[in-house]
Amino acid sequence: MLFDKAMAGYTAVGNKKGEATTYFKIAWVHKRRREIAQAMEADLQALRRMEALGDQEKIADALSRVSDDLSLQGRHAEALEYARRAVDICQKNNFQRELPYALRYAGDACIAMGDNTQALRYYNQALELTRATDPSLTSIADIINCRGNALKRLGRYAEALEDYKVCLTNSEKANYPGGILTAIANLGEVNLLMGKYADALPYQLKTIALQEEAGDIANLTENYGHASKIYEHLKDYESALLYQKKARLMRDSTASIQSDAAVSELRTRYETEKKEATITAQGNQIAQQQLVQWLSYGVAALLMGLLFFGYRSYRARTRSNQLLAAKNAENELLLKEIHHRVKNNLEIVSSLLALQSAQIDDQGIKDAMQEGQNRVQSIGIVHQKLYQRDNLAAIEMKDYFLNLSESILDSFGAEDRITIECAMDQLDVDIDTAVPLGLIVNELLTNTLKYAFPDGQKGKVRISLNKNPAGHLHLEVADNGVGKTGLTQGTGFGGQLVSLLTRQLSGTMREESKNGTTIYFDFNLKKAA
Repeated sequence: MLFDKAMAGYTAVGNKKGEATTYFKIAWVHKRRREIAQAMEADLQALRRMEALGDQEKIADALSRVSDDLSLQGRHAEALEYARRAVDICQKNNFQRELPYALRYAGDACIAMGDNTQALRYYNQALELTRATDPSLTSIADIINCRGNALKRLGRYAEALEDYKVCLTNSEKANYPGGILTAIANLGEVNLLMGKYADALPYQLKTIALQEEAGDIANLTENYGHASKIYEHLKDYESALLYQKKARLMRDSTASIQSDAAVSELRTRYETEKKEATITAQGNQIAQQQLVQWLSYGVAALLMGLLFFGYRSYRARTRSNQLLAAKNAENELLLKEIHHRVKNNLEIVSSLLALQSAQIDDQGIKDAMQEGQNRVQSIGIVHQKLYQRDNLAAIEMKDYFLNLSESILDSFGAEDRITIECAMDQLDVDIDTAVPLGLIVNELLTNTLKYAFPDGQKGKVRISLNKNPAGHLHLEVADNGVGKTGLTQGTGFGGQLVSLLTRQLSGTMREESKNGTTIYFDFNLKKAA
């Protein structure tokens, strides 16, 4: 490798600091190649050497780098632990130049885990220190962009918009291409979230053009999707469908690359483990031979026979286990691909419904088409969550309800006046239960947005789902609107669907009209099974 000669020289003279610095450079090269596991191993080697030297400032630097490596691998809880260790060391030793980096990585980990409020605190501290110790345009642009991300996720879109504008200005002044691309992409997204579709479109198209020109496929699928949604709101359905097709093609291409890489990694791991097993077995055989030399020829022959058959049995079991592990991994990849394609097909159905709805003048039929589109999307989100998780048998319902709520609010254009809160802890539910629950909540939210807040009235909807020790699920959907919606009377298709799905899950339903409407469900999952 490029740094082997330098490493050999430092090792020969026992220069631990030189070794650590070289490992930092090796990690940087791996990270540029997106070889994150190798980058983290190099950063950990550097950390061990700095710990041996007792260099506290470099220890904090190494901890921050490892935190970034872990975040890039999706190991956010571990990333936060390493970042906090770096923050503690910097604060105890007054390392003002290193502290902003540690605070930023802590914020990155928090925002990835959904703790946006704590992430905002970390970013504000990092920005204040950066302005005092490293007031370069690029450093400030990076931190302000991170703070904008936290504000965006907290729903504080106007503040996020201002941060992204500052980030773009600083990046342009510093001729910082990465900052320019990131700021333009975020300006497009936050304008989309604010419903400023005409303002969002040029930013979104500029982002896509820059990525396509540079061959940068990171987040390109998401940006195609944003462009499709913007065109749909602007009623340019032909362009909306074009960008949705681009998003689907890019998603399929990315999934194929990831699948090929995963299969290649499994094959390499299998070959490596097979070689290691052979080496281990050979070592055991040599040890046995040394012992046999002290025994008689008869006992030696017996032991050799036992060793031979034991070794063959061990190899057979090992190979069988390895083949089974590889097969299971392949099946998981195939199942993820199935969920992925189901999600794509449901997106096509949803788009066709949207296009058909645009050609209909009758408002009643148009509303029915929109409700059908929302039902398709509620099922599609389930399959999207499944192929994005390691656990293919269940989905996390809080995250699912948040995504479903955003989709429904967007379809009604009610983001600015209706707030939906998921007052619940994270809860995994199997797919056979998740789909009916999603459809029930979809119908209740649709009904609430149509009837509970007339004449543009603002309001709030609260969703909660929990499981008791007996395995029963309790679901509540409450609003502070004008009162009873009439959903449970069963006069419309939505009410009939909710009643049918409730019976399917062996559940009961009751309604309370007080300060709005609250609908309670209790599901006996064991009985439903």
